[in-house]
Amino acid sequence: MPDVLIPVLLALSAAILFAFGNQCSRIAMRYTDPQTATLFQIGVSTTLYWLAAPFYLEASYWSSPVLPLLAAIGLFRPLLSANLGMAGTRILGPTISSTLASTAPLFGVGLGVLMLAEELSWEVAVGTGGIVVAVVILSWRRGAARSWPIIALLLPVFAALLRSLAHVFAKIGLETLPSPFFVALVAYSVSFPFALANDFRLRRGGRPTIPVTGLKWLVATGFIYAVSVLVMNTALMSGRLIVVSPIVACSPLFTLLLGHFVFREKALTRRVAIAVLLVVPSVALIGLRA
Repeated sequence: MPDVLIPVLLALSAAILFAFGNQCSRIAMRYTDPQTATLFQIGVSTTLYWLAAPFYLEASYWSSPVLPLLAAIGLFRPLLSANLGMAGTRILGPTISSTLASTAPLFGVGLGVLMLAEELSWEVAVGTGGIVVAVVILSWRRGAARSWPIIALLLPVFAALLRSLAHVFAKIGLETLPSPFFVALVAYSVSFPFALANDFRLRRGGRPTIPVTGLKWLVATGFIYAVSVLVMNTALMSGRLIVVSPIVACSPLFTLLLGHFVFREKALTRRVAIAVLLVVPSVALIGLRA
C-alpha cells in the first residue's frame, strides 16, 4: 500500500469509529441525560488512556515544550466544543445547528493552509466542498421557524472552529512529539476535571439513577471514542490536516448508514443516496493529493 494512502484510510477509519460512537451515545441517552452521558464518556475515555499509559508513555514526554499546547486541546475538545454544540442545538434546533456545524471541514482546510502552510490543491478544495455539501444535505430539514437571535448562529460555527483548532494543535504537537497516544491522554486528562466541575455546577439535586444497560452503552461509547481519537491522531501524524480533517467530517454519513445496516433503525432516503454519491468521489479526490 502506498504510504500516501495510509492517512486517508486512517481518517476514514476514524470517521467510521466516530459514527459507531455516535450511535452508541444515542442509545445510551435513552437511559440518561446528555450532560451525564458526556461526563461518563469523557471519564471512561480518560480512564482507559491512563490504564494503558504504562505501556505507551515515556518520562521524557512530560518535559516536552508542546505540553501546554496539548493541554489546550483538552479545553477545546471535547468539553467546550460539545457544550457549544449542545447550546446551539437547544437554541437553534437540530436542523440549523447541524447544518452550520458542517462547516468544520472548511475551517480545517483553512487553518491547515494559514497555520501549517499546507498547500491547497484543487482536488482537496473540490473534495472538501463536496463533503460539506453532503453533510448539509443530510442535516437540513424544512420548516425550521426562526425564534432565536441571529447571534445564536455563532454557537455551532464556533464549536466547529474549536474542533478544527484542536486538530491544528494536535498536528503541531505531533510534529514535535510523535505520540498519538500521549496527545490524546493529555487532552482527555485536562478535559475530564473541567467536565466534572461543570457537571457539579449545573447539577441541581441528585443524579438520576442509570440502569445497568445504560451504563454498558456509556462505557462502550467512551471506549469507542477513545479509540476514534487515537486513530484520528495517528492519521494527523502521518498525513496533512487538509486531507484528514475533511474525511473525518464524513462521520454523519456513516452514522446514518450504520443506523440502517447495523442498528436497523434508519431508513435509507434519497438524501442519503445523494450524500453517498457526493462523499465517495470527494474522498477519492482528496486521496489523490494526500
